[in-house]
Amino acid sequence: MSILTTIKLDVTTNKCKLDELIIFHYLFYMVPRRKFIKQSSIALASIVAGSNLLAACSKRAQEEKIGIQLYTMRDELAANAKQTIMKIANIGYGHVETFYDYGTEKNSGKYWGLTTAELKNLLAENNLKTYSGHYQLNNFLTMGKGQDDELKQQAEIAVNLGQRYLIVPVPPMTLIDKLTLADFEFMAEQLNKGGEYCKSVGLKIGYHNHFWEFRGYGEDKKTGYDVLLSNTDPELVAFELDMFWAIKSGAHPLELFSKYPKRFEMWHVKDIDKSKPEVIVGQGKDSLPSMDILKDIKFAEVGTGSVDYKAIFKKADEAGLKHFFVEQDGIYMSNHYESIRSSFNYIKGNLI
Repeated sequence: MSILTTIKLDVTTNKCKLDELIIFHYLFYMVPRRKFIKQSSIALASIVAGSNLLAACSKRAQEEKIGIQLYTMRDELAANAKQTIMKIANIGYGHVETFYDYGTEKNSGKYWGLTTAELKNLLAENNLKTYSGHYQLNNFLTMGKGQDDELKQQAEIAVNLGQRYLIVPVPPMTLIDKLTLADFEFMAEQLNKGGEYCKSVGLKIGYHNHFWEFRGYGEDKKTGYDVLLSNTDPELVAFELDMFWAIKSGAHPLELFSKYPKRFEMWHVKDIDKSKPEVIVGQGKDSLPSMDILKDIKFAEVGTGSVDYKAIFKKADEAGLKHFFVEQDGIYMSNHYESIRSSFNYIKGNLI
C-alpha cells in the first residue's frame, strides 16, 4: 500500500508529527492508468521529501560539547522529567550528567519514576547523550565498612545508561565535618579498588570535590585532595574538578592542572557571585560546621561572576579535559531555564 506523508510542526512541543493519508485507493480506482503512474511518482517524491523534512524538524541546534549536571534542574525534573529533558535539549545542551538517589532508590535504577531504560530512551529521543553520572558510595568509602554492593549495583545502572564514568559526588555523608587524613587515605585505596571493578565493566570511576577536600591537616596543612590525587592510579581514577568549590576553597585550577596534569577529565563549570568572593577554607574556618560555612556562598550564571573561565579553558589540554557540565547548585532567577540558557550562551559564545 502506498502512502503520502505530510509533515506538521506542533508548536507547543516543537516536535514534528506525521499525518498519513492513504491515497492508493484513490489513485488506483479513480485515476486513469497514465495519470496514475504520473501521480504515483509525485506521491513517491512527496514521501521522500516528507522524510527529509521530518529529519530536519527533529534535529535541534544542539552543541555536543556543552553538558549540564541535571541536579541543577532537580525541582523541575521531579515535577515533570520528560518536559524538563525536552527543554534542556531545546536550549541547545548536547549531553547531561545524571545524579542517582541511592539512599531512596537503592538498586531500582529509577530516576523521577522512570526506569533506566525509559530514561535512556527519553535522552535519545531528545538527542542527548550521557557520559557520566553521580552515584553515592557512602559505605564503600567509609573505614570499617567498605562493602562493594552499592558500587556494583550502581555500576550496572551506569552501564545500562551507556555512561563511561561513575562519579562519587561527595565524601561519606556521616563523616562530613569529621574527616581526617586517614579517611582520605582509605578513600583513595577504595577508589583504586573501585576503579579496577569499574574498568572490568567498561567504566572509569571518578571523584567530584566540594570544599571539605581542601581543608588543611597537621603542621604542613596537607589537604585531603592532595591525598586523593597522590594515592590514586591515573589509569583507574579520574577527577571531576568543580571550579566553584575549588576556587572558593582557595585552590587555583591552573595550579592544580600544572601539579596533576591530565587528571581532571571532567569539570563542573559554575560561577561565583561577585558579592561573595571570600575563601571558605582556612583562616580558622576549617573547624566550623558546614552550615556556618555555606552562609558565605552564592552561585552565579557562567560568565556573570568572578571566575576567569577564558584562562581556565585555555588549559583544557593540560587538565586532560574530556567533558564539562554546567552546574548551578542554587538558582536565584525565577525562571530556571533562563539561568541555564544564559550559562549555555556564554560558554558557546566565549569558551568553545
